[in-house]
Amino acid sequence: MQLTDTAERASLGTKPTAEPRTRTIVLLPVLRGVEGEEREPEGRLAEAVGLADAIALDVVEARTVNVRQPRPATLFGTGTLDDIIALAKSVEAELVIVDHPLTPVQQRNLERALGAKVLDRTALILEIFGERAQTAEGVLQVELAHLTYQKSRLVRSWTHLERQRGGFGFLGGPGETQIEADRRQIAERIGRVEEALEDVRRTRSLAREQRKRNNQPVVALVGYTNAGKSTLFNALAGEHVESRDLLFATLDPTLRKLALPHGRTAVLSDTVGFISHLPTALVAAFRATLEEVTLADLVIHVRDIAHEETEAQAADVYATLRALGVEPGHRPMLEVWNKADLLAPEERADRERASEGQDAVLISAETGEGLDALRAAIEDALAADSAVREVVIPAADGALLAWLYRNVEVLERVDREADVALKVRIPEARLRDTLAKLGETLPTEERAPAPYVP
Repeated sequence: MQLTDTAERASLGTKPTAEPRTRTIVLLPVLRGVEGEEREPEGRLAEAVGLADAIALDVVEARTVNVRQPRPATLFGTGTLDDIIALAKSVEAELVIVDHPLTPVQQRNLERALGAKVLDRTALILEIFGERAQTAEGVLQVELAHLTYQKSRLVRSWTHLERQRGGFGFLGGPGETQIEADRRQIAERIGRVEEALEDVRRTRSLAREQRKRNNQPVVALVGYTNAGKSTLFNALAGEHVESRDLLFATLDPTLRKLALPHGRTAVLSDTVGFISHLPTALVAAFRATLEEVTLADLVIHVRDIAHEETEAQAADVYATLRALGVEPGHRPMLEVWNKADLLAPEERADRERASEGQDAVLISAETGEGLDALRAAIEDALAADSAVREVVIPAADGALLAWLYRNVEVLERVDREADVALKVRIPEARLRDTLAKLGETLPTEERAPAPYVP
């Protein structure tokens, strides 16, 4: 049986047959006078090659290409394009990745000139996401991003690359998903996908309401792709979520219980990694997933502190968070500097001093170093709006003692002959219920105004 759609492959749990790896050239256009680009070309090119490696393409050549004046027809100038054509022929390239946005006209003209399939950065990331999506929700979100991207293009894929492979249709031969309908058909399909995703959002909303009623705060991990979020998730939650040295190794979100030092629990959420110039279509399509970030009680920004471009990566993450409506400084956020074990001794000492000044936590998710300090920092951040009270309960009242352990944080406990003295930290949402359980009432200045009764 031949599977013709990514959704079919995911629903049947099948994998495409192994095929020879596609011979690929990666080109990084370096444009003069581009503002807001803090990365060195070498680092950007290495990341582009990493994206190609993420879907097992055979990168036979990778280079930067200086572009003095972008050409509307091909992006590259005539002389530069001739060099690229000669390179593509010499290495027998089947695919050329241009790590820069391409217009439909530029993509079509380059394909004709090079005699090979051409993908820009957005199409490559969509291809990776299409291959990574495992759940029905993930497949829907990738399909929505893919349709949105193709709606203004309607560029037919090449048919001379006769092969079957994973992904979402950009690289596939006959049998793969292809956008060959007109805009009306695409719009109809987008409408159906959005309706299905709205059901996902409603389900997630109900789950969040239940967690809120159960006093379960949500802690969301965010960070640049490959910063070590999934490794940290596994270390904190005691779970095994796939974590590999690979861009976008994790796509579908995962929720697990997080135990904190004084008995309180939270819900830990691992989300898809961010990346520079993350396609707008992906941010919009993954809104159902990324809502876990926008509505989290605490956002943990995981940074690869050993990476030479860690500052630029952090800036990209904050830019994406702002696009989602999460403004740093206006939401509870904690910076975690991961991969401390990869730092040289001198650099490590500098990072330790810097972390103290910036209220960051230096850790190694791989070795477990600093995780206790991180758990304590998470607990303190979640308790910022909590009240600390000292209570005394009868030693024989085991039911009340158990209730307190389930619903508040017990910071200190002293067992005496007739009673038990406790110092507890009570979340604001639980303050009224807890005091009622203890037979107390809120002080006058803390009481809510009486409801208006006409």
